[in-house]
Amino acid sequence: MGMNINVGMKQDYSYLFQNMSGGSTGNLNFLSDYASIRNGSYGKLMKAYYGGNGAKEISSIAEKNNTSSTSAARDSVKTLSSIKSAADDLKGSADALTRTGSKSVFHKVDVETKDEKGVTGTRKDYDTDAIYSSVSAFVDDYNKVMKQASAAESSTVQNRGKALAGITNANKNLLEKVGITINEDKTLSIDEKAFKAADMTQAKSLFNGNSSYADRVSAQATMMNRAAESEASKSATYDWNGSYNKAYTAGNMFDYGF
Repeated sequence: MGMNINVGMKQDYSYLFQNMSGGSTGNLNFLSDYASIRNGSYGKLMKAYYGGNGAKEISSIAEKNNTSSTSAARDSVKTLSSIKSAADDLKGSADALTRTGSKSVFHKVDVETKDEKGVTGTRKDYDTDAIYSSVSAFVDDYNKVMKQASAAESSTVQNRGKALAGITNANKNLLEKVGITINEDKTLSIDEKAFKAADMTQAKSLFNGNSSYADRVSAQATMMNRAAESEASKSATYDWNGSYNKAYTAGNMFDYGF
């Protein structure tokens, strides 16, 4: 049985996808569906779906062509997903440093000592190896975010990167006192020897507790995450069932030209 479509009527053609998704798709954009019918993409979608491989074939195409959909998003969904993931990692490493109490990396521990006569003993002091490891992880995560933000085209993501760089630049002198320098590309470098030789109370003031440098970086990482998620939400996408969604793990099915 053929399908007759009166293109002169201003009706919602999203019902065409209902049998595939098993439910209502009332949120489908009329113009997007209409355009897909006009340019033949809808027919190709149906052909691919019912051609034998069905969902597996379409899902494969979506994964292969993981780019941005027809939307206001200026970065690919893959790029935005990577930025969001990097921001999550940075927030995690920053929060690990700001933690207070007995679980804090700045919590003093028993450190073995030896005097001039070779007599050993113990005293409470900072575990510089553990602190350096945590700060080094923070620097690595920070650099990943800065590199991805600087390469992004979305202004909201770029602005979050600039805000993050601004917070770091404001703490430049304090960072240098613990062996951390700001590079020309706005990433950070940490000198292990200089860091471990530095006054750990200064490192603690930078990275531990509320309102510390690390705490403000954590807040900016959250905002970076939201910026990437907001950009991704502008990508109107279709899953392999033909259902409309705003996930940033797959691009618009009709952009792939299969």
